[in-house]
Amino acid sequence: MPRQAREIPPTGYLHIISRGNNKRKVFRYERDKRQYYCYLKNLKQEEKIDICHYCLMGNHLHLFVEVRQESNLSRFMKRINLKYVYYYQRKYTYCGHLWQDRFQSKIINNEPYLIQCGKYIELNPVRAGIVFSPENYPFSSYRYYGFGQEDSLITPNPLYESLSKQQEKRQHVYRNLVIEEEDEV
Repeated sequence: MPRQAREIPPTGYLHIISRGNNKRKVFRYERDKRQYYCYLKNLKQEEKIDICHYCLMGNHLHLFVEVRQESNLSRFMKRINLKYVYYYQRKYTYCGHLWQDRFQSKIINNEPYLIQCGKYIELNPVRAGIVFSPENYPFSSYRYYGFGQEDSLITPNPLYESLSKQQEKRQHVYRNLVIEEEDEV
């Protein structure tokens, strides 16, 4: 039976999840996450994908992306995950499947969820018990939104600017939104 075609809108926002095969670690060390980050940075422009939020965990990753008419999300994910597989195989003399199935994608089509999804992604390390606060996790977009740390991978979430006209106030509002969520985790 053929697999079901992936639903990707011509324009819009999606939450992407890619997991390691059998939920195994795909990022053993920080340098592995840095390598994947570099691949994201290089390929996002080629495939015309905007990345609004991200989090690279040990055995999976989350991306909040915007696609445009000229974007090719499937090719972007195929290229990036394949590049990383080649890196991983060389680095660790690994043989076999690294990624579990195809990447998952969920269309984000209601405005309130644009910020909610970003918070969900950035709180992953807290929910997993890796860090106490998302600001302590270097491989996510939280420091960009919460503290204004430069991150050339990020295209700002469209609702982020509406939190306040002043940058410091906007960062403060965003941190408070995440802290509210964090208390529920």
